[in-house]
Amino acid sequence: MRCPCPRVDPFTDYGSSLTVSLPAALQPHQPFQIIVRYTTADGPAIWWLDPELTYGNAKPFVFTQGHSVCNRSFFPCFDTPAVKCTYSATVKAPAGIQVLMSATQSTYLEEEGVYQFYMEYPVPAYLVALVAGDLIHADIGPRSRVWAEPCLLPTAISKLSGMVERWLTAAESLYGPYIWGRYDIVFLPPSFPIVAMENPCLTFIISSILESDEFLIIDVIHEVAHSWFGNAVTNATWEEMWLSEGLATYAQRRITTETYGAAFTCLETAFRLDALHRQMKLLGEDNPVSKLQVKLEPGVNPSNLMNLFTYEKGYCFVYYLSQLCGDPRHFDSFLRAYIEKYKFTSVVAQDLLDSFLNFFPELKEQCVENKAGLEFERWLNATGPPLAEPDLSQGSSLTKPVETLFKLWTTEPLDSAAAASSADLTKWRTFQTVLFLDRLLDGSPLPHEVIKKLSECYSSQLDSMNAEIRIRWLQIVVRNDYYPDLYKVRRFLENQMSRMYTIPLYEDLCTGTLRSFALEIFYQTQNQLHPNLRKTIQQILSQGLTPLPAIDTTAVATDTPAMLLEDKVSEATNGAISLRDVNVSA
Repeated sequence: MRCPCPRVDPFTDYGSSLTVSLPAALQPHQPFQIIVRYTTADGPAIWWLDPELTYGNAKPFVFTQGHSVCNRSFFPCFDTPAVKCTYSATVKAPAGIQVLMSATQSTYLEEEGVYQFYMEYPVPAYLVALVAGDLIHADIGPRSRVWAEPCLLPTAISKLSGMVERWLTAAESLYGPYIWGRYDIVFLPPSFPIVAMENPCLTFIISSILESDEFLIIDVIHEVAHSWFGNAVTNATWEEMWLSEGLATYAQRRITTETYGAAFTCLETAFRLDALHRQMKLLGEDNPVSKLQVKLEPGVNPSNLMNLFTYEKGYCFVYYLSQLCGDPRHFDSFLRAYIEKYKFTSVVAQDLLDSFLNFFPELKEQCVENKAGLEFERWLNATGPPLAEPDLSQGSSLTKPVETLFKLWTTEPLDSAAAASSADLTKWRTFQTVLFLDRLLDGSPLPHEVIKKLSECYSSQLDSMNAEIRIRWLQIVVRNDYYPDLYKVRRFLENQMSRMYTIPLYEDLCTGTLRSFALEIFYQTQNQLHPNLRKTIQQILSQGLTPLPAIDTTAVATDTPAMLLEDKVSEATNGAISLRDVNVSA
């Protein structure tokens, strides 16, 4: 039998295809066993960290990241979401190293230093995940625990204790029983190349997000939603990733509405849709990556098809379907039935849409799938923005202050006193502040008087806020060449090891007049960065210039997840979009 994902450039370092000749006498449907003995070298799925790249600086660390097609470099597999299977694994580790996997069962033979894992439910290859390092745990609910390095565990406990069970219970009330048994979370060092990954039973999350409470809440709830949409029912082809991401985003927002109210959900949605329209302006409305059904050409990494359209345009289509029902609770009932029908299988868009119309025969009779301008086929295959967007008026109490403040700061002539006195950012939600800063960032470069007054009013306040807020202010500083605050950019980069908080600033620094400043910071901080991140930043610094001197990046893969995933956003996007515009989970 032939692997459905054969070796094609540019994936030559991801593993080659394997062909196995079966005995001619083998009867149809006759069980058979294939044993493949193999070793794997460093590959895109496997990330080895020296102790210096961890928070504790005590022990080495390793984790895997399989999405989308990296796990073919980890173990022989049918690396397509259309194929699901159970798996077992035996892992031997040195004493003092804790090993975890995305499995429903695990045992540890201490005398032998051997861990054994078993996933009893069928999953696609990309959801097989492993992590090992100096990890300890604490229970945070009846079926959840958090794993982290010892120095991070108290923070993780304080942020999540009791919360995960609340979110799981809300999700179960909407979409039926949680089928995976445990829902544990492991916080990974800042080298983790994306924000979060929905590995069943064991969500991976980057530790850097711990300081940003609202982003942490949204990221974890999004991964919780994937337990139903993506893990239980999976897109059968990478060309329809919206079936996982769009549905998970819709479910995430239903859960946040149930637990935090409609206003908060509308605020977060407004923030994400702002980013979607920003990406649309940069890519152009006729760009094929804006389709929900994207054509995957041979040799193209499926991760390059992941962008905000996968999430937000997919969400808008799902939201539109829910509105056709008249009551979101009726749509919840449909999704429960959909999960029950297709759990542990993989589906295409037609499966979802046929099930929807069969569940609501009155809508089928009305031919809603062919409603002029909102045809299902057009939703799937038209380029450009969503055909319809949700009504976010329930969030106006949170979004209108942002709009008012932005208008005050960007209306000429500037009345800085009125602008400064109109809002107290220290009392705002994080999503309000980042929405305000993103809009200022979109308008940059700003008049010098405006940026000067903004700094006088807010710079010291923003210094004490979380990294999601600080990085946006620092990008404004860079894009406006505001030298009085430039030292804060240096200080920020000297203390960051994460892609999500370094790449956007280096991109902005190198787009403008501050490349030499960026180069100076890079050479001072490169040893605290993972080799893959070092290579990415070096490429940013080298664009349009003579190549920089070689840096020791031992064991860096030719195409690394850091290069290909970039928060699972397409490489077709450019530095003006940056990770700040997405910060999405897997």
